[in-house]
Amino acid sequence: MNTDLTTGRPATVLRRFVLPLFGSIIFQQLYNIADSLVAGKFIGENALAAVGNSYEITLIFIAFAFGCNIGCSVVVSTLFGAKRFRELKTAVSTAMIMSGAVCGLLMLAGLLGCNSLLGLIRTPGELLADSALYLRIYVWGLPFVFFYNISTGIFSALGDSKTPFYFLAVSSTGNIAMDIWFVAGFHMGVAGVAWATFLCQGVSCVLALLFVFRRLKKIRAEGRSELFSARICGRIARIAVPSILQQSFISIGNIIIQGVINGFGPGVMAGYSAGIKLNNLVITSFTTLGNGVSNYAAQNLGAGKMDRIHEGFKAGLRLVWTLSLPLAVLYITCGRWLLLLFMNEPSQEALNTGIMLLRILSPFYFVVSAKLVADGILRGASLMGRFMIATFTDLILRVVLAILLSRTSLGATGIWCAWPVGWIVATAISVFFYMNGPWRKAGPLPGSRRKS
Repeated sequence: MNTDLTTGRPATVLRRFVLPLFGSIIFQQLYNIADSLVAGKFIGENALAAVGNSYEITLIFIAFAFGCNIGCSVVVSTLFGAKRFRELKTAVSTAMIMSGAVCGLLMLAGLLGCNSLLGLIRTPGELLADSALYLRIYVWGLPFVFFYNISTGIFSALGDSKTPFYFLAVSSTGNIAMDIWFVAGFHMGVAGVAWATFLCQGVSCVLALLFVFRRLKKIRAEGRSELFSARICGRIARIAVPSILQQSFISIGNIIIQGVINGFGPGVMAGYSAGIKLNNLVITSFTTLGNGVSNYAAQNLGAGKMDRIHEGFKAGLRLVWTLSLPLAVLYITCGRWLLLLFMNEPSQEALNTGIMLLRILSPFYFVVSAKLVADGILRGASLMGRFMIATFTDLILRVVLAILLSRTSLGATGIWCAWPVGWIVATAISVFFYMNGPWRKAGPLPGSRRKS
């Protein structure tokens, strides 16, 4: 069901909209978590390290899919808020065509440059074959990743966060079962992990596309919409390209960091692979909530309701901070047992690495979550320059400090210490840009002090 985010009490509207998004990303992350869990439990520590090693490269591809998702979602949200439905349909078809072209180029680069990419991150010889195998199968599934992301972006733009949740709940649960079936039952090794993900993502993508087209048919628009619009493509690109660059450079930064980590050997690699999966589950969840704030901001800006932006920001903060406390406590107190889900008889080095990473990062979830909410507002308002300044500041600090601190007596622990520094500085910048946005002169929301 399409939902107008420009009416109703902002805190209530945003909460109802973003909570299914949070559930969706939990299931989305189960894809990668299941891969690592099954690889570590049923194949071995080296398989876990190989999957985690390839994962850093797959994040580059996901960055492009995510950028296309955001570009399409923000433009469609704005048009939906403005009730310009004919242009909305043109924006959808334009985004599909643009994303298909980008996906094709990435597949070509991924298949031809697989070994070179793995060489760049100093993949150990004993992990190279499994890492390359997993990566190649993943690349063949890129069309599913791209068009699923576009579909979920459209649903979110229309105010529907529940439909993607249903798709992911079913497909992620199926992915766990197929991972175990292919690896433990058919003894397919790392290939079984990759093919299970490929098939489940394919089912999710096809179903999402079918539902998107059905939903669009129900939206009545005057006149026939264009299949492709260069003007709308430009609007999408102005949001998508900075988002792609942001995510890509973050992925490149992570690849550089992965290269530093690989120098410490398979034990540290395996511990990092398990720990970073748990950390990314949280960060990606907060990012998705920030995306929901982007849709909320874009719809309200399209409707000219600037005064609702402040309430949306405050409601977003309350949501992410409510989630930050239990997650931080869980990782600090129960990190060892959570890491053991991924490892079968892990080395002490691997276990200690994962525990240390979680204990250093999790107390700062309050900080980074505030940045991601502010980023959501900036992105929804198409203020991509400000958004990128904050993001690149975070990335540069984390990469440079990770390299420098890893060469001190801290060793691998120094790498994890770089994260909070980047988060703190970048959050201060993002919040400053939000506070000085074009909505700063908007009056208080009428009745905003009334209880919902």
